[in-house]
Amino acid sequence: MAASKSPAIEVEVDNRVIRVSNPERVYFPESGATKHDLVDYYLSVGPGIVNALWERPCMLHRFPKGLAGEKVHQKRLPAGAPPWVETVRLHFPRWNRTADELCVTELGSVIWAVQMSTVEFHPWNSRREDPEKPDEWRIDLDPGPLSDFAQVQRVAHVAHEILDELGAVGYPKTSGGSGLHIYVRIRPDHGHKVVRRAALGFAREVERRAPDDVTTTWWRKDRDPHHLFVDYNQNARDHTIAAAYSVRGFPDARVSAPVRWDEIDACDPHDFTIFTMPARFAEIGDLHEDIDDHVFDIAPLLEWADRDEAEGKATPDEPEEQH
Repeated sequence: MAASKSPAIEVEVDNRVIRVSNPERVYFPESGATKHDLVDYYLSVGPGIVNALWERPCMLHRFPKGLAGEKVHQKRLPAGAPPWVETVRLHFPRWNRTADELCVTELGSVIWAVQMSTVEFHPWNSRREDPEKPDEWRIDLDPGPLSDFAQVQRVAHVAHEILDELGAVGYPKTSGGSGLHIYVRIRPDHGHKVVRRAALGFAREVERRAPDDVTTTWWRKDRDPHHLFVDYNQNARDHTIAAAYSVRGFPDARVSAPVRWDEIDACDPHDFTIFTMPARFAEIGDLHEDIDDHVFDIAPLLEWADRDEAEGKATPDEPEEQH
C-alpha cells in the first residue's frame, strides 16, 4: 500500500500565500528533517537569502523525493509558477538556446521554489540588468582530496591579508561542503572572461604567498592532492555556487553560512545546519547585509594578470557552459 501523503499547508510570506504540498515528506533522512522544516528554515533567514539571490539568475538544485531520490539541476523555472514569480531570460550560445531562470525579488519566490522541491539555490555572479557583466567576484577555496579544513583556514587568512592590501572588503562564508567562499562586490564594468582573468591573477598571488598549501594548476589530474585549489573558474559564465544561506544537499542539512573573519579559526562547516542557523541569524543578522556598500575596482588584479602573462604564465581557456 502506498504511503499516504501529508495534507498540504498554506504558508503566509509577506503578502503571498503559498501552498506547500507533502510538508511532512522527509528530505534529510539522517535527521528526519522534512520539507516543512526546509520551509521554516528559509523563512527564518529570509532577509539573508533574498539579499544573496537578489535579481540574480538562479539555478535550482531540486530533490523531488528528498535526498534519497534523484537530484535535478534545473535552469528553467519549473512549470506552474504563480505570475508574481519573476524570471530573467538567458541565452546559451553553445546550444543557441534560451532559459527563463528564477530571479528572486522577494522571499515568496524562495518559498515557492522550496515547494517545488528546491533544496539548493545557485545564483549567477551577475544581475538581470546585465547578466553579462558580473558585480560579484568569487574566491573559492577548494581543498584537494588529501587536504583538511585547517588548510582552508590558513589560506583564508592569506586571502584576507591580500584583500586588505588591495583595499577590498571580502565577505567569507562556508561552502556548506569542505571549503570556504569569499565574495567581493565589484563594479559591473567587465565581462565574465575579464573577471575570471582577474580572479586568476589574485589566485596566483595567493599561491605565491602560500606555495605549500595552494595550487592554481588547471587540470585536476596534475594537482597535488594535498594542495588547495583557488578555483577562479567559479567566475566563468554560467558557473554557479551555492548562495549564502543556501541549504546543501548533504544528509546533515548543512548550510552555506556567512562567518566573520575572526570566526574562521574556530568554525567547523558541520556546525551550520538548518537546525542551528535560525538562532544564529536571529542573534547576529545577515553578515553579508552591507556587501553592496563596498565596491572594488578590479584594475589591480588585471595588472597582476598582465604581469603573469608577460612572465609566460598562460590564462587557460574558459570551461564550457554547464548543462
